[in-house]
Amino acid sequence: MSSGLGGSATDMRATRDVYRVGDVAKIIGISRRQLQYWDETDLVQPGARTPGGHARYAFEDLVALKTAKRLIDAGVSVQRIRKSIRALRELLPSVERPLAEVVLVATGDVVLAFKDGTAFDAVSGQEWVFEIAQLQREVYAFRAERSVDTPVSTRAAEARA
Repeated sequence: MSSGLGGSATDMRATRDVYRVGDVAKIIGISRRQLQYWDETDLVQPGARTPGGHARYAFEDLVALKTAKRLIDAGVSVQRIRKSIRALRELLPSVERPLAEVVLVATGDVVLAFKDGTAFDAVSGQEWVFEIAQLQREVYAFRAERSVDTPVSTRAAEARA
C-alpha cells in the first residue's frame, strides 16, 4: 500500500476508500488513543498517511484492526499477537499483513493460523490439524505392512488377547 495519498485516478479512488482515525475507532469499537497506540507500537499501522501525517485506514486495515481486537477480546496478550505477527512474516514470506491475510483463531493464549488448508501455531509454525484422509492412508499402509510381516498364527494369537 502506498505511504501517501496523491492525485492520480487510482489514488483518488483510494482516498474515497480510506477512513480517518475517529471513524475507524467507532467502526472497530476502540478508543482513538488505543488506535494511535497500536499504530505507534506497530501492532497495526495505517496503510497510508496524508501529506500532513494523518493516518488513513483502508478496508484491509480495518480487517487487521478487527482481528487484533477480537484476539485481545479472546484473551490473547498484545505481546503474543506481536510475536505471532513477526513469526507469521517469517513463516509466510509472501504474506505482508498477517492480521488481514491469514485466518487467525485464539485458543487460550495460543494463536492458530489457517492458510492453504493447514492450521498451525502462529508462533512456532507447528502444524495443529492434519488431513484425516492422509491418516487413513497411513493406517492402511501400516496394516498392509503388518499383515505381510506378521505370520498368521501370531495375528490369531494377538486377536485372542
